[in-house]
Amino acid sequence: MEAQRTDVGLARIGVLRRWILGVLTLGLLGTVTELILLKHYEQPLQFVPLVLIGLAFVTLAWNLIQDSPASRRALVIVMLLFVLAGFAGAVAHFIGSAEYQLELDPSMNTWDLVVKVMRAKAPPVLAPGMMLQLGLLGLAYVFSVCRYRRSGTT
Repeated sequence: MEAQRTDVGLARIGVLRRWILGVLTLGLLGTVTELILLKHYEQPLQFVPLVLIGLAFVTLAWNLIQDSPASRRALVIVMLLFVLAGFAGAVAHFIGSAEYQLELDPSMNTWDLVVKVMRAKAPPVLAPGMMLQLGLLGLAYVFSVCRYRRSGTT
């Protein structure tokens, strides 16, 4: 009875892993499409999410072809870079928008500046949060793979 319960649990983990991978892939495709359509490559720093998404596809393909400790480690590193890029991107968007708002009205107080920046459509401060979400989703995928492997299945 215990072996049957374990098999059901492992099957559920396998299904969950495939769903996470599917959602991650759709998120990566959607994000890169949006960035390209928005011409998010006009300045060198704007290439960061595009390069990371490219690296994510390469490491995901490597992991799917050869699921090894090295491919999982590479995927973890890329996904941690996604998380870092999400935070750094939000800061960069905030600073860029704040500079623009201060050019328009240098006498603006701090609270009004923060409110205007958070409501600004260009650059959207919270848009880089997508990179953070994709990174966390990728980490969930990697760690679910490790948990799946440790449970004794191949």
